[in-house]
Formats: sequence, structure tokens, C-alpha cells
Amino acid sequence: MHFEVLVEDRSGSIAIEHILKKILGANNAAHSWRVLLYKGIGRIPKDLRSGKDPQKRLLLDQLPRILQGVGCSLRDIGPYAVIVVVDSDARDCMAFKQELLDVLNACNPRPRTLFRIAVEESEAWLLGDRDAVKAAYPGARDSVLGGYVQDSICGTWEVLADAVHPGGSARLKKRGYPGAGTAKCEWAEKIAPHLDVDRNRSRSFQVFRDGVRRLAGLC
Repeated sequence: MHFEVLVEDRSGSIAIEHILKKILGANNAAHSWRVLLYKGIGRIPKDLRSGKDPQKRLLLDQLPRILQGVGCSLRDIGPYAVIVVVDSDARDCMAFKQELLDVLNACNPRPRTLFRIAVEESEAWLLGDRDAVKAAYPGARDSVLGGYVQDSICGTWEVLADAVHPGGSARLKKRGYPGAGTAKCEWAEKIAPHLDVDRNRSRSFQVFRDGVRRLAGLC
């Protein structure tokens, strides 16, 4: 099966590449995938038929156009699915999931699509395997890792920063977004290769993993 995977930022795309390899094996072997990254999550357009400026590269802004285009372009190539991975941030996950499904249901043809929401941020999936965090960062602060409540709304990337980054989240915030974005990519690149997909404690990660396996016929 082929997967088109949509993610909202670069750090997410880095982590997903490693995670999919662990779930599905090597790319273009039994299964294939392409990860498409965007420059932020954006907002679902009020008018699903119009979409927004495609040059802006915001995931939710473009989602109606993307799903419609994938449904038309890939329907004749064989088994495929779209996977949309987004952060919940402060949203109600059930309401957010329904908004995403409403976009899909407005498509004709409607591509086979799996929506998966990381609670609260994708760093929760990295924190879901603390052995992986320690393997990547042996000096990670146990007091911070031990105080984290899995998949809680707590400022997740800040927790990971406080655990592994010199000076913690306070220093990164002083540097502004480019610094934080670079750090998030580094964490994904270093921690994701160590993740054990079967022991990850993040429920939102488990739902992602199991959904991918079902689509691929692995469970």
C-alpha cells in the first residue's frame, strides 16, 4: 500500500519518517510512503469549496484542495491511503476530529483517509518512550521526565526542552521561534530512531500506530 502523509511542520516530518519505517519496514519495500510537510497548521476554510492561497503552505487551509486532488490523482494507482497528522494544541480532540471528517466527507471522490491527532503536540510521542529520550540524551533530567503526565495539556514541547535542552524552554523562548523550531527538529532526529513503537506510552501515538497497521494489513 502507498501512503500520502501530511504533517504540519518539519520536526513532525522528521519523526514520522522514522516512525513509519519502524511500523512498515523500509520505504518502497512492502509499502511505500511520501511525507508532505507544511509551514504550520492553519485553519479549515469556512467555504470548503474555495480553499485558500496554495502558496501559503498551511495544512488545514489547504486540506480540502489536497484531499480532493489526492482522491482524483491516486484512485487508479492501486491501494493507497492519506494520513493526516496534526497537533491538538488546545482543541477538543473529538470536535476537531469531526471538523476534519467534515472536510473529507465533502470530497468527491473521497480518498481513504486516516486522521491522527497528537495530544497536545507531537513531542508527546517522543516523551511517550522515555528510554528513547534517555538513549538520545543520556543527561536528560529525570525529575522533568518523571513529572510529565503523558498526553496532558501542559506545554509539551516546553517539557521536553526542560528535560534535554541546556537552559531549558526559557532559553529557547528568548531566542524566538527559529531557535525553538531548530531544537524541535533536532529532538525528532535524535529521539525518533530510538523509539520502540510497541512500548510507547502515548495513547495518541498508539492510535496512530494501530491505524497505520490496520491500513497496511499488519494486524
